[in-house]
Amino acid sequence: DGMLAELGLPIGPRAKLLGAIAKLNVPVAVAMTARAPAGVAEPHPEAERRQITILFSDLADSTKLAVRLDPEDLSSLMQAYQHACAAVIERYAGHIAQYMGDGIVAYFGWPIAQEDAAERAVRAGLDIVEAVKDLRSAEPLVVRVGINTGVVVISDTGKGDPSIPLGAVGATPHVAARLQALAAPNSVVISGTTSRLVAHLCDHEDLGPQSLKGVAEPVHVFHV
Repeated sequence: DGMLAELGLPIGPRAKLLGAIAKLNVPVAVAMTARAPAGVAEPHPEAERRQITILFSDLADSTKLAVRLDPEDLSSLMQAYQHACAAVIERYAGHIAQYMGDGIVAYFGWPIAQEDAAERAVRAGLDIVEAVKDLRSAEPLVVRVGINTGVVVISDTGKGDPSIPLGAVGATPHVAARLQALAAPNSVVISGTTSRLVAHLCDHEDLGPQSLKGVAEPVHVFHV
């Protein structure tokens, strides 16, 4: 478990992996050193249909930061931002699916199912805003967070390359990304689907139906 933690795996995926190793009924050392035959790629699991909540976090005005800062200073700042966000996401048992430059995509409710996935995502989003505010830097950092809940298919997105993580396919991640772009600086916005799951837990400001690029129907949006 310690070795997996050093690799950066959150507690949920670590528990799932250790459980799978235990079911093999072989020593852990053997399981960790076992390899597929040379030239044979180990296949990803079958595609899985699941309702999850997706959080998309992104730094605002990152282009201005790139222009103003020395590349080494920018790299250090980006690492601090990613580490701060990752710590929050792991605290709420989320799964970081992808780092996209200054953007972070996280899944709640996968790979481990969570009845309160939407609540975890919203709390994580609010905490990410506070964590980024607390980062010390020559340039103030501003973050935007978008959250959406919906049905996705978790499948192989790397053309059979096992080194590329599984990804969520469907409209849900697309809407989450568009919601992030719609958010005001240092704020969290959520879709109506997510709002219905957390309405009793937090204050909402109704922003009404919003037209999102690439989305056919307007999406009801709330500021948390």
